[in-house]
Formats: sequence, C-alpha cells, structure tokens
Amino acid sequence: MNALSSTKMRVMPREMRLMSERIFSLCNLPKGFFLAICDFPMYSQKRGLGGFGMLERRFGDFKSADPVRISVSETGNLIALDAHGEHAWFALPSAIDLLGEIIARHGSAELTVQNAADADELELAADFGGRSGLAITVLGNVLTARPAPVKGDVEEDDPLLWALLNNGVEIEADLWWRIYHLAKQALATDSVVSRRHAGPMIVNEDGTIIGRKDNDDETDVSFLASNLSERIKEGAAS
Repeated sequence: MNALSSTKMRVMPREMRLMSERIFSLCNLPKGFFLAICDFPMYSQKRGLGGFGMLERRFGDFKSADPVRISVSETGNLIALDAHGEHAWFALPSAIDLLGEIIARHGSAELTVQNAADADELELAADFGGRSGLAITVLGNVLTARPAPVKGDVEEDDPLLWALLNNGVEIEADLWWRIYHLAKQALATDSVVSRRHAGPMIVNEDGTIIGRKDNDDETDVSFLASNLSERIKEGAAS
C-alpha cells in the first residue's frame, strides 16, 4: 500500500452530495431520480457499508440501471417488493414511500425486498425513515415500520445526518480523488463558451449579461468578452 492509499481525508456532506449527484446523473436513471438517492453513498460510508467504494465499483452497472423494473404487490399491511436485480439504493426510495403509505392506511407495515443487488445496503432505511415520520427496523431483507412524528430537529429526526453535518466522514484519499475525477465526467469541457454559461447567468460574446446581474462578489466578466485576445495583444505591444 502506498503512502497515498494509507491517507484518509475528512469529507463533509456538501462535497459528498456534489460528487454523488454528478455521478448518478451519468447513469441510466429516470430524470430527477438521482436526487432521491444522492445521500445514500454518504450514509453508507458513515455506516461502514459499501459507501463510495461501492459507488465506484458499481458505476458500470448503474449506467445500465432500470429502476422502472422494480415491482410491488401488497396484501393488507404486507408488501413484497421485487427489485429484479436492481441495486438496493434504487429500491429504497420506493420502499420507504410504500411503508409510509401502508402505515397511513393500516397503522403498521412490513415490507420484504427480494432480488436486490447489495442487499446489505437496505440497512440505510433505518436512517432515512425519520425524514418521513417513520421508525423503520431492518432485519435482513425485511423492513418493518411504525409512525414516528417528525420533530423538526435534525439531531433527533436524523441523528446520522447530524453526525455527518458536524464531523463529516473519513474516506481513503486515493478513493476520494478517483470519485472526484469520475464525477468530473458530468461537467462540460472547459472552454470560453462553457465558462460563459456557468452559474446563474450567460455572458454573450460582446460582454452583455443575460440572467442574474446582482453579483455581490465583484465578479469581473469582462474577460469572457470576444475581444479578449485583442486586448491581450494590445497589452503585449505596449
């Protein structure tokens, strides 16, 4: 193991969410679906499960994922969810929503997840239930839930998120930088044109601005104007 491999970095939720969102956006997922799952790698890392190492290993599979294949059947307060080989992360949003719906109708709920890849990741349901007013218990591939009203206090409703917000999580440095470069694939190639369209505004070739104009960071957009090269030549000549 080289020196970099043995080094760990403390990474905070902002950066982890940003990387997950970009990587999931590269996968074959329904529009907007990745917004429901971008916290899963972060929670998984904090719990000592697959985490970002799994996100890296499964990226090839995720690119051909099809969460639409997930099917559900119910009998009273009992639900059977068949993931049809899709990853547990992709089954969890539906599982948690279904538990909430069945509890609203029956007062209690039990959901069994079958044929999910990396089924150990189903443990994350216990951490995410608090956001939806649920106390979820996970035993293998069986999730049971009861009502647990949201208190509006992150520390009580979602203790794992509170721990992440305060202390982040340690990740091997070489893994994190691989994740960083993988996430960069979601970005447009750096060019004058891409820079003009970054952020909440568009800068035209003549320097005029479309969109937000109330910049409070003293941003100088003049360098994006089309006559930049001419000004550089003039400055060199003088």
